[in-house]
Amino acid sequence: MSRAKILIAEDNPEGAELIEAYLEGSDYDIQIAHDGDETLRKVQSFQPDLILLDVMMPKISGFEVCKRIRAKPETRGIIIHMITALDQHHDIDRAVEAGTNDFLTKPINKTELLLRIKAALASRQHADPLDQTLAYIDAVQSAG
Repeated sequence: MSRAKILIAEDNPEGAELIEAYLEGSDYDIQIAHDGDETLRKVQSFQPDLILLDVMMPKISGFEVCKRIRAKPETRGIIIHMITALDQHHDIDRAVEAGTNDFLTKPINKTELLLRIKAALASRQHADPLDQTLAYIDAVQSAG
């Protein structure tokens, strides 16, 4: 099985470096994006399994990036963990409405981050064969 791909979408260089350092030693391919536009481009080129998505980013907010990823069939299955210093309930509600899978508040706890990533990727591995089977059934039913 290939290594999981993680895209860190964080406009603060120190924040991105910290998250990358937390993931060091884990068996992931990692790329970093520094704004919403770059994040969307890297989603297409890198095709990540999971995105650690900062909410407050230049050009396009994390909320809008999440909505755009969820709007496309080819990207809607990507796991998105939104990360922010915001801790108001309405921000959590906005993140859920945008389609996030999880929500982490800064400062990020390394152990919590690693456990959530591991659990999300493990659940995705179990979901992928089911998704493939359902797509196959849909294709067969459409053809017949």
